[in-house]
Amino acid sequence: MKRCPECRRDYYDDTLAFCLEDGTALLQGSVPSPDEPQTAILHETAPPQEAATRAQIHMTEQTAVFPSGAADIPQAKGFDRRLILAPLALAVIVAGAFFGYRYLSSETTQIDSIAVLPFQNVGGDPNFEYLSDGIAESLINSLTQIQQLKVIARNTAFRYKGKDVDAEQIGRDLSVRAVLTGRVRQVGDRLNIQVDLVDAVTGAQLWGEEYDRSAADALSIKQAIAREITDKLRLRLSGEQQQQMNARETTNSQAYQFYLRGRFYWNQRSTEGIKRAIAEFQQAVDRDPNYALGYVGLADSYLLLEEYAGTPTSETLPKARAAVDRALQIDDSLAEAHTSLAFIHQKQWRWAESEQEFRKAIALNPNYPTTHHWFSIHFRIKRQFDDSLRHIKRAQELDPLSPVISSNVAQIYFIKGDIDAATGEWEKNIELNPNYPGGASNLGIARVIQGRHEEGIALIEKAARLSDRSSIALGDLGYSYAVAGRRSDALQILKELEDRYARRETNGQYLARVYMGLGDHDKVFEWLEKDFGQRSGLLPIITSLLQFDNLRSDPRYTDLVRRMNLAE
Repeated sequence: MKRCPECRRDYYDDTLAFCLEDGTALLQGSVPSPDEPQTAILHETAPPQEAATRAQIHMTEQTAVFPSGAADIPQAKGFDRRLILAPLALAVIVAGAFFGYRYLSSETTQIDSIAVLPFQNVGGDPNFEYLSDGIAESLINSLTQIQQLKVIARNTAFRYKGKDVDAEQIGRDLSVRAVLTGRVRQVGDRLNIQVDLVDAVTGAQLWGEEYDRSAADALSIKQAIAREITDKLRLRLSGEQQQQMNARETTNSQAYQFYLRGRFYWNQRSTEGIKRAIAEFQQAVDRDPNYALGYVGLADSYLLLEEYAGTPTSETLPKARAAVDRALQIDDSLAEAHTSLAFIHQKQWRWAESEQEFRKAIALNPNYPTTHHWFSIHFRIKRQFDDSLRHIKRAQELDPLSPVISSNVAQIYFIKGDIDAATGEWEKNIELNPNYPGGASNLGIARVIQGRHEEGIALIEKAARLSDRSSIALGDLGYSYAVAGRRSDALQILKELEDRYARRETNGQYLARVYMGLGDHDKVFEWLEKDFGQRSGLLPIITSLLQFDNLRSDPRYTDLVRRMNLAE
């Protein structure tokens, strides 16, 4: 046993030479009375690793100052005081570096990336789901305007909906420094929102707040949260950036609520969902005729009607263009509006104007993934596959878990002949998104083209079930049945699609796909010409679809492409 003669603390570790409280040299055995000689039994050198790991500083009047105060440390005969000064100095340096890092990283260093997770609908009432989802999505859209901040896109962030995952895991998964979570409860006309901002590296809470206000104050709460986030992340916003974050918003609380519902239904990507979204967005702009984002929502909904509902482009594009023009009249700096306008030009086969608007949108906000996604389709139609891959990969960086973006990445790989990369991307897509029909359908077509008919058909049949027998899935299924020699099954699909076409619920391209599988090129062109007569915005995509590769040597194909203002 050893004892400190100053504080009289006992130690049973014989390897210790100095007191852990005050640094005094320890004495062997009990401490004698003051009139007896004191003999310190010490090592001539410190035991291996002992000083570096055990020596601590006890801040007393005698020992608080180092190294100038080191002479005041009691020393045993023959003891070299450097034995204690060196480890103590090292401890000071290590501790200072550690606490300095923690201080700088948590207090002053700008955090440059964030994931805003879908807010939890605490009450569980599905009628309020639009509110919990919408506030989170609205925050994502506002923060995306800050170019120095990487914001994980909505599709990826919402993959975590309903999952119990900690901020540090999300930080590793998405390579972000901060994670925002929230809980929303609405009772009557009262709205309670709890938000927490967490450092995804350390797990420490950076900020938390509870808002208990009238439900009509949802917009002001969202704006307050956005301001707090930018402050806590140490973002130094210019006056223009601060103005831009708020300029996008309406001042009408009812209009904001209708807008949130519109985006909620739009994100469902279904026929009924798109139609409901149009009604909600229209209500939003009726309440506030100067709500630019409301008009963008209207335009985006009309732009998807042909794909999801089969409504002819000749009916939808004029309405989409009117909505976009109004949005740009209100605010010409909205990247979302320029992206929508670029997509309109693309569907009108005005390729130069489309590219110009895409580039303008990127200049205004390079972090909006939809711009890069749709710009990739633009280049894919023009068979500029390197540019297409570059933009779809950028979209994937911004929205890494988006199933539709992942499927588009795989399609470009397949077109470029990188079969392994394409297959790997599709398989990962299906694993992560088992209910997304696009991944299964596209991989199925690739398998059919590779001659693996039964495997491909099984995948496409799954896609048809998942999509409630969407026209695009039926077109691919009929094509695959035909290629595999199942002619009667292919003809049955044709009948189903013809009935839909008569009801104006699909377009001719999907029937043309089935006739491609049957090898009837005359019928293929008959249906493609119907789409040309309707000025279908989806028609140009045939230039990059694998199902139509065998048409490329036909003069009728060359002429059709030329009339769409494309040259191969």
